[in-house]
Amino acid sequence: MATNMTKNWPQNPIIYEINTAVWLTSLSKKYRKQVTLANVPKRELATLAELGIDAIWLMGVWHRGPATRASALNYIHEYRGVLPDITEKDVIGSAYAIHDYQVDPALGGREGLARLRAKLQKLNMRLILDFVPNHVATDHPWLVERPDYFVQGTPELLEADPGNFFAVDSPMTAQRREIIAHGRDPYFPGWIDTSQLNAFSPGYREATINTLKDMAEQCDGVRCDMAMLMMNEIFSGTWGWLGYNAPREDFWTYVIPKVLRKYRDFLFIAETYWGMDYALHLEGFDYTYDKTLYDRLVSADVRGIYAHMVANIEFLKKNIRFIENHDEPRAASEFGIERSKPAATMICTLPGATLLHEGQFTGRRIKLPVQIDRQPDEPVDDDLVHFYETLVKEATTAIYRTGQWGMFQCTPINDGDSGGSEHVVAYGWYLGDDYRLIVLNMSGESVSAMVEMGYWAEILSPYRWQAKDVLNGVSISFNGDEVSELGLPIEMESYDAFVFHLVPVGAAGKTRRRKERKRETA
Repeated sequence: MATNMTKNWPQNPIIYEINTAVWLTSLSKKYRKQVTLANVPKRELATLAELGIDAIWLMGVWHRGPATRASALNYIHEYRGVLPDITEKDVIGSAYAIHDYQVDPALGGREGLARLRAKLQKLNMRLILDFVPNHVATDHPWLVERPDYFVQGTPELLEADPGNFFAVDSPMTAQRREIIAHGRDPYFPGWIDTSQLNAFSPGYREATINTLKDMAEQCDGVRCDMAMLMMNEIFSGTWGWLGYNAPREDFWTYVIPKVLRKYRDFLFIAETYWGMDYALHLEGFDYTYDKTLYDRLVSADVRGIYAHMVANIEFLKKNIRFIENHDEPRAASEFGIERSKPAATMICTLPGATLLHEGQFTGRRIKLPVQIDRQPDEPVDDDLVHFYETLVKEATTAIYRTGQWGMFQCTPINDGDSGGSEHVVAYGWYLGDDYRLIVLNMSGESVSAMVEMGYWAEILSPYRWQAKDVLNGVSISFNGDEVSELGLPIEMESYDAFVFHLVPVGAAGKTRRRKERKRETA
């Protein structure tokens, strides 16, 4: 098995995010019994394994305390927009206001998680969990036991800015009150259900290492929430006004190597924004969110996509790409079903990791708050399910793991008429005698384009080729010497996504290029 550099992970892994509490509630309804992490039916996991999913990210397994739930109940009226029949029972509190890093007993506890992980291992799948380095809940035990782990304020700040600070009473003495900041990023007010941790605190850094080591006993990697907030530069910009001075070493360069000394295969994924991807790669992260590509897919910015993909290949390999997750709108809603298909094809067939999301395959449109554990019924789009099953199985073949990848330019077929070629993205993979050509129409219009084959010209020129699309059955044939010299003409309908498997069918002849294409029928 190809590995992720020195770690025992597949190259370009496909990761599947599951909202744990919602998933277990839905499974309990489906099987008419209480389903926890301890007794998830194997068939539910086997279905994902058969597609080739490499890892499951169980979002929200950690214990939410009473303060987290109490805060969420204040906003139950806002959740009715997605769950009209919501009751207080459905409100469990934010998955990102953690009371302590113990698997929530209501979900099955540590033992239940261990049983689930054992099932995943038998299916050759790995497990990823959350780590939230920036903040914890407002009733986390550390607030009393170790207030030095937190950003602290003054009574004057609490009085002047109660939205960003709160008081913690010590159980030891009625005279002592700690003033603690709410967790935040530099661009928004504090999250009122959280307590801001101090990235510069030596004690908190050691506690982070111990927490991550305990997680590494339970899973194979972590997705670190808003990881860039802990970097010296950003933390100083957010909290330096309170007199906190940055230590010499950055947070992650201090923490990650100490975890990896014992758990060398433990994977680190960073949720990150503001162009901090490369900096976090240097600080030890295996993958970082590719928010740049997501934004350019949303805006259908083909020129921007090409500009982004000319980056160094080693940088591209360390991105994790998505068109939805629990923070972003559902792809079926944001893109629409048909427009989502070329976007999904792209994220699954580029170098780097892919993040898919439970409900994405079936066309769910409602983005759930992370404070509730039940979702509304939505219709299943069977055609979209088939599309994703085909795409994911294709994306897990060896060519996308260990092959060579490169972009191709698209130009007009005819002078003076772009034909919509500016909306087309093309790139390819090859591994030995195996070839894939991916051509995507990012627009809702019929287009034509000449795909300039670039560095493939020498490969193609000696042969005639048959190219069959693995997604829809579209076939084209072409003469390699002509395509090498002039390019490959492609005609596409709105939002077409082609993943052509190229097969040589004989020596190149001096015949005219065949421009026709046929769409196979069942």
